[in-house]
Amino acid sequence: MAAVTTTTTGAPGIRPKRRRFSFGRAAAWTGMGLIVLITLLPFYWILRTALSTNAGLGADPTNPLPADLTTSGFERALGLQSAEEAVAQGGAGGGLDFWRYLLNSVLVSTLITGCQIFFSAMAAYAFARLRWRGRDKVFGLFLAGLMVPTIFTLLPNFVLIKQLQLVDTLLGIALPTMFMTPFAVFFLRQFFMNIPREVEEAALLDGAGKIKIFFRVILPMASTPIITLSVLTYITSWNDYFWPLMVSYSDSSRVLTVALAVFRAQTPATGVDWSGLMAATLIAALPMLGLFACFARRIVSSIGFTGIK
Repeated sequence: MAAVTTTTTGAPGIRPKRRRFSFGRAAAWTGMGLIVLITLLPFYWILRTALSTNAGLGADPTNPLPADLTTSGFERALGLQSAEEAVAQGGAGGGLDFWRYLLNSVLVSTLITGCQIFFSAMAAYAFARLRWRGRDKVFGLFLAGLMVPTIFTLLPNFVLIKQLQLVDTLLGIALPTMFMTPFAVFFLRQFFMNIPREVEEAALLDGAGKIKIFFRVILPMASTPIITLSVLTYITSWNDYFWPLMVSYSDSSRVLTVALAVFRAQTPATGVDWSGLMAATLIAALPMLGLFACFARRIVSSIGFTGIK
């Protein structure tokens, strides 16, 4: 005779137990809310400035709402205003070839991210799985590059780019960080070492070689850390300013971060075009904010190295 079991979960008349009020939990939520508010406040102030006129900003700079609500700042940033209209709105009238600079930033960031992730993954696989003499010593020497400040490599890189005749080109901007970085190799190596060796041994028994295992087994299993590293690399290359400033001299190779500085330097007689500058800054930041928002969960889970599902 089969035993019949009954449960009281969800039975009528039984109310779920309510959580007791906790001052600690309330204080934690309050603190998190304040942190979020402080984090979002600069973005709101940028938006408020972009939607204001320069004359209104000068007349009432402390008003939390847009002064003389207008979209003229975005029009100047996107090059939709003529020189006369820009000067009348408080701009310099020099214009900003926004779409060219945006395309340059996309090309440089995509080239750096794609090549760096590919070559770093191959180097990380060699350090994590392949056995060869002096592997650990070479890896330690490679990690020593993390202790070298970036400022020390700018001059040698510039001399190299100049000798290669790549100054004022998009390839010259991307080349120093296009192949691999110590952090990327270390990041992927730590994940590759957690992959069970039985998976590779099974692939070897099926007749797969090391190259096939790398592309057909290792890379698909490491998709989460690779996506995480790709997003971080893309954001870093997108926000880079000093190196592109050293290498690019014309609109053909100027990226968006350098173009914003040039736009800032075009100061009219009436003062800085804060409305147009904040509008251009907000438009330049939106792609990175959207990219991070789409992959935020993957980034958090991958950095924690939760394992392989």
